[in-house]
Amino acid sequence: MKQNIVFTATLGNALEKAVGGVRHDRLFCLTDETTLQLCWPLVKDVPAMRDARMITIKAGDEHKTLESLSSVWSALQQGGATRRSLLVNLGGGMVTDLGGFAASTFKRGMAYINVPTTLLSQVDASVGGKTGVNFGGLKNEIGVFSEADTVIIATDFLRSLDEENLLSGYAEMLKHGLLDTEAHWASLMREPFSLFEGEEGRALIERSVAVKERIVTEDPTEKGLRKALNLGHTVGHALESLALKRQQPVLHGYAVAWGLVSELFLSNIKEQFPTDRLRQMTRYIFDHYGKMAITCDDYPVLLELMSHDKKNEAGVINFTLLGGIGDIRINRQATKEEIYESLDFYRES
Repeated sequence: MKQNIVFTATLGNALEKAVGGVRHDRLFCLTDETTLQLCWPLVKDVPAMRDARMITIKAGDEHKTLESLSSVWSALQQGGATRRSLLVNLGGGMVTDLGGFAASTFKRGMAYINVPTTLLSQVDASVGGKTGVNFGGLKNEIGVFSEADTVIIATDFLRSLDEENLLSGYAEMLKHGLLDTEAHWASLMREPFSLFEGEEGRALIERSVAVKERIVTEDPTEKGLRKALNLGHTVGHALESLALKRQQPVLHGYAVAWGLVSELFLSNIKEQFPTDRLRQMTRYIFDHYGKMAITCDDYPVLLELMSHDKKNEAGVINFTLLGGIGDIRINRQATKEEIYESLDFYRES
């Protein structure tokens, strides 16, 4: 079943309709400290939101934890939430992931609406029904599939984003282009920052969401094709988890971009992904995202982190690779030597 995704230039009207469309006894709104300051002012005067009970958690992926989750459950409990209550998640991917999980498990499940406020959450995290929290130093280790009643995508919020957060979301858009067509990918291989003004930006976001939506509709619980969306994430999540271990967290999209370099290298040596496209992507990513410093000494730790990836089966690390742009190859394996070679390519390119 297709998820209800609303693209809008009139946020207030869309939110009024979405909240009004869900029968509820109490309304709650989850933000983090950043979105409370920057994004809540854009929705607080919407009539449907005036009686919302506010819940606010600390910002940043390092706070996407059981502790934060417990604080949301406690606030719902103390606010008298029931199974007929409604939670609006106003924030980036951390808020929509954690809030979606909180709503889906409190009283065995209450309705929720996602209002993603970052480019990353608009094109990726808030769409598709994945919810969860980090656990034991691993990304999104605990979670459930549970779709929001509505996802409202309003580009108004993007004006508050800095360049790094725009780039973080753009990495997922690049991934969607690689999974789709040469023309889609080529339209993204430009300077990204001016693209989110006006119609052109909205069209690119809508196309990116459409790629994810098409894949999720065909495989909602990641039994097969949905694993395509993990392109760049096996290595990327390992780098992201390593950064958390170092207490030097990096933005999710940056880790995905770096992961794409290694995984397109594996695609090249194992699936004949074109060398010229590998070089173009590698140059583009390093020009825009820089590089996380790793050494050969980090390889065993990164391999161990990859071994915990949720796509794995029977202890075997599974990658999503490409034979070419749009030519998706899921459940591909690589030897330890090949994985180390891909990390060498990342370090030395």
